[in-house]
Amino acid sequence: MNNVIKKSEESMQKRVNYLESEYARVRAGRANPAVLDKVMVDYYGTPTPVQQLAAVAVAEARTLTIQPWDASVLRAIEKAIQTSDIGINPQNDGKCIRLIFPPLTEDRRKEIVKEISKNAEDTKVQVRNERRDAIDRLKKMKKNSEITEDDLEDGQEKIQKVTDKFIKNIDELCQKKQKEIMEI
Repeated sequence: MNNVIKKSEESMQKRVNYLESEYARVRAGRANPAVLDKVMVDYYGTPTPVQQLAAVAVAEARTLTIQPWDASVLRAIEKAIQTSDIGINPQNDGKCIRLIFPPLTEDRRKEIVKEISKNAEDTKVQVRNERRDAIDRLKKMKKNSEITEDDLEDGQEKIQKVTDKFIKNIDELCQKKQKEIMEI
């Protein structure tokens, strides 16, 4: 029974961790190296993340600098950023690339807040689905006489407490990110 609860908790934690990583990628009007996480550069025929080819640093609040270790890859990095979905035009000075993040409009902020809420809601659904699956596994164990009725009720209570903890965590992450977006 404890094994079912532990696996369920680990699965829920993975979902929350994924939500946190998605929130880190949200372009919030200020420079954030995480926006480049999904940008892949064609480096000698191999798709390679920007962070493996260059030093990425926040120069100012809304400026990101990308300084490649090999100058010959500068053009490839620029092209990869242009074809990505981050929506910022890179400025190449021959030695490094600058990404200047424009300030967000009120409408864009509201769109981002809606996306953040939708991501949180999707993650809550996944956590609740995991709870349902865990309870089903416990019921199956009860049916197979592996646990008693009391164990089943105890297990259901524990799973519900774990679920409530993660739902609260998701709500807090969502509110924090929404507040961050609206204050910029």
